[in-house]
Amino acid sequence: MNLEFCITAAIVLGSILMVVNIVRYFLFIKNSHDVLSAGSARDRVWKTIAGVLLVFFLFGYLFSAFIGDPDIVMAMILFGGSIFVAIVLTLMFNLIETAKSRSIDIAEVLVGVIDARDPNLNGHSRHVQRITMLFYNYLPPHLKRGINPVSLEYAALMHDVGKLGVPEAILNKPAKLEPDEWAVMRRHPKVGVKILEPLQTFKHITDWILYHHERIDGHGYYSQPGDQIPLAARIISIADTYSAITMRRSYKAPKTHEDAIQIIKEVAGTQLDAELVKYFLTVPKEELAKCIPEQVKY
Repeated sequence: MNLEFCITAAIVLGSILMVVNIVRYFLFIKNSHDVLSAGSARDRVWKTIAGVLLVFFLFGYLFSAFIGDPDIVMAMILFGGSIFVAIVLTLMFNLIETAKSRSIDIAEVLVGVIDARDPNLNGHSRHVQRITMLFYNYLPPHLKRGINPVSLEYAALMHDVGKLGVPEAILNKPAKLEPDEWAVMRRHPKVGVKILEPLQTFKHITDWILYHHERIDGHGYYSQPGDQIPLAARIISIADTYSAITMRRSYKAPKTHEDAIQIIKEVAGTQLDAELVKYFLTVPKEELAKCIPEQVKY
């Protein structure tokens, strides 16, 4: 009786663990659509095959439990197999998260080098990245569901990468830009998209970068109608606006948080998305203050 109980317990526990493994795996697949883990078509095929095999193994457990006549050795092999799969999945998930963390660190360093070309931009991209991700946390669930946070973080960090194509004389000019200089500056979102073009997994975020200077009233850089501006681009636009107002420039002192909030309220519905501004206003001042990169705090 004790032996039969051990066999049944091992089969049942193994089956439950396999169900958990399958759920974890398919949740991972569902969320693997960001700029780092989307993968190629071939990768997606292998992911699908792995998922099918996990389901096949689960049916093996169920067959053994309800139809077969497993002995204690088979039961322990099946139970051990479910533990092995759980360990492999955990290691895989941890490795991917570590790779993502290190990748964003490297990207921050590279963007810092870009920003350093212009003393007025030094730290701006990281500031926008941090504000964007903080803002994302305060969005309602129905808006969050449409945006992958990893992809959003990279888009926010890379939003000004196109300024690599803007001459330093224009970037560093302390006075108002002339019309021809302004025309060059307005091209930087398109240049940024061109720079990121070789990265195939970045394709789904290029519009987020391209349209981050568009206005809800359609009078942005490329006159994109407000209802056609991607949600992520509208989010980054608010973070970019707040950063531009509150960070120090060589030709102006930084404005206060209160000043920035007042300006953002005034342009809600014309420059910025009014609904998103409503959510941005719920972000605590103290949390926004923590977003300023260390090297530019004052």
